[in-house]
Amino acid sequence: MQLSEHPAVVRIRAVLPVAGEIVYAVGSLWISSTMLRNWPDPSGYWRDTDALAYGLLAAVYLPLALRRLFPVTVLVSTGLCIGTYFTLGYYHVPAVCGMLLALYTVASLRPRRVSYRAAAGALLVLLWGTRLAEPGIGPLSVGFVTVSTIVCWVAGDGSRRLRDLTRRLRLEQEEKARRAVMEERIQIARELHDVIAHHVSVISIQTGLAGYVFSSDPPTARRALDTIGDSAHEALAEMRRMLVVLREEDPAPDARTPPGTGGIGKLDELVKRVAEAGVPVDVRVTGTAYDLPPGIDLCAYRVVQEALTNVIKHAPAARTTVRVHYGEDEVRVRVKDDGPGRTAPVRAPGAASASTGQGLIGMRERATIYHGTVTAEPAPGGGFEVSLRVPVPRAAGHGA
Repeated sequence: MQLSEHPAVVRIRAVLPVAGEIVYAVGSLWISSTMLRNWPDPSGYWRDTDALAYGLLAAVYLPLALRRLFPVTVLVSTGLCIGTYFTLGYYHVPAVCGMLLALYTVASLRPRRVSYRAAAGALLVLLWGTRLAEPGIGPLSVGFVTVSTIVCWVAGDGSRRLRDLTRRLRLEQEEKARRAVMEERIQIARELHDVIAHHVSVISIQTGLAGYVFSSDPPTARRALDTIGDSAHEALAEMRRMLVVLREEDPAPDARTPPGTGGIGKLDELVKRVAEAGVPVDVRVTGTAYDLPPGIDLCAYRVVQEALTNVIKHAPAARTTVRVHYGEDEVRVRVKDDGPGRTAPVRAPGAASASTGQGLIGMRERATIYHGTVTAEPAPGGGFEVSLRVPVPRAAGHGA
């Protein structure tokens, strides 16, 4: 446990502000009383100091210990006591500081609609006291209390606005931290789905095939088992790479794509694995190929991977085509199958298949990160079609 978190230290830190307010109030009373007692008055301008004067000063300064708890109440009480003090004609200077401090507290803790009125009231009380100034310095006294009132109000209001700004910044930081955690959770969920769903689908299909032909066609069963082993090893390797990236400190979006992760350049391996699961795929690339930014490259690969995974699940006998087009400032990907009986509800988010829904959500989230769009809908001639369109920065597009 750190020293600052020790219970005794916490209690001391809680008591210190209260003790400080009490010490300040008592100290201010002592200084004001000493000034009142020792200030010379050879010309008899002010009323003689008596017990009532000291009592009024005590009523002015001692409640200031509670000024942060009851700022407006303390200000009103202070104003009444000081007004009475001035009306009785005691030496006026020792009471001024109490009024100014009470005004500062209201301005720092209450909204402007309250502090405006407080400042006007405090100024009237202090101007009432300027009639007690020595002859010849009345205008100077008026100017002094006016400027002092304005300065105290401005300082208090500035303190309030600074505190409000600090609070807003803290809330914004907390909100940013919360969003960062949520985005990281979404990233983890998306990566886990993309890494696991495809390989597990292949493993599931191949396991069924191996079990079906285990006795009648051992070579086919062995090839299915080899595919299962390869898919499992690749899934583990991708998960390890993913964990390495997720452990990095604040990686940039494109830095989330570690070496060895899938990309358009690895479509052949993906197609081969899908074909081994019983789904023939025809791949065609058009346009002049160029190096895509890592994040966009992985986005396109994952969309194709998810689309082919859904073909394995829902239409394993369908013929499937994958089209990749390199445009001047964008890349387009289209995956289409001709599976019978394919309808929108089967592939829509929130459908019976939770995996499919999560897959579509993940595809759209990936595309959104790079300002792209994904559509997934039944094809006009039957089957299902997934299309991705992602803009590519012009510099990257011409940097092949």
